[in-house]
Amino acid sequence: MNERIVPPRPHDRLFAVLAVVLAVLLLPVALVRHPGRARELACHWALGIRFPAEDLTGFTDGARAAFTAARAEALWRHGQLIGLTSGYRDPLVQQRLFDKEVQRVGSPAAARMLVLPPAESRHVKGTALDVRPFEGARWLEEHGARYDLYRIYDNEWWHFEHHPDADLPHMTQEIRNALQAR
Repeated sequence: MNERIVPPRPHDRLFAVLAVVLAVLLLPVALVRHPGRARELACHWALGIRFPAEDLTGFTDGARAAFTAARAEALWRHGQLIGLTSGYRDPLVQQRLFDKEVQRVGSPAAARMLVLPPAESRHVKGTALDVRPFEGARWLEEHGARYDLYRIYDNEWWHFEHHPDADLPHMTQEIRNALQAR
């Protein structure tokens, strides 16, 4: 991540510790409920309390499974929280975001630096996710390839996409450029 460093807020570490403790406490219930996915389920419940506005609906099955598995590993193995700020977007919502950005910056070309029109947006396709906090995004950039989750844009530390067809341990700049050109 070659952009400015976002300093962690003092309470972020406390939230991470509390989420791990809560996940551990919820694990027995999750084991009863869904033995094969207990760690993911306990993680989902614990992070649902930390990030209550999250909405995982609208993702493709692959993107949802990849994100769920990645954030469970981040929590259980590394004590790192990964929250979702934005996932699937309805085409009309994406169009409004694009139009608003065009109005703000003055041209469609400039707007495309931060928001794509619905026909090109991976959010509309259900395979893009915006995450928080910065430390979670850093973890996902380092470990996300195992889940086919890649940070695509140099100017958006929070934006990741599910690309199961990439099949690379780390996506090269050439692949990023090709994906951006789509």
